[in-house]
Amino acid sequence: MDLNIRKAILHNLQTNDQEQLRATIVDAIEAGEEKMLPGLGVLFELIWNQSNEQEREEMVEALEQGVKEATNS
Repeated sequence: MDLNIRKAILHNLQTNDQEQLRATIVDAIEAGEEKMLPGLGVLFELIWNQSNEQEREEMVEALEQGVKEATNS
């Protein structure tokens, strides 16, 4: 069975507007379920690919800070 998770996630989101995309992200994070992680990963990949180098640097800095805070809690 050939299952392409990335394509399936993109297919499910292709008609979503900004409000729906935001709700999807918030719901996935608030639910805290492991099964949501691949979808968030695909969304992050899209954001990363659409970002310039300065935006990527800012994301990496935010991630670094987030990781430090999460591991110190």
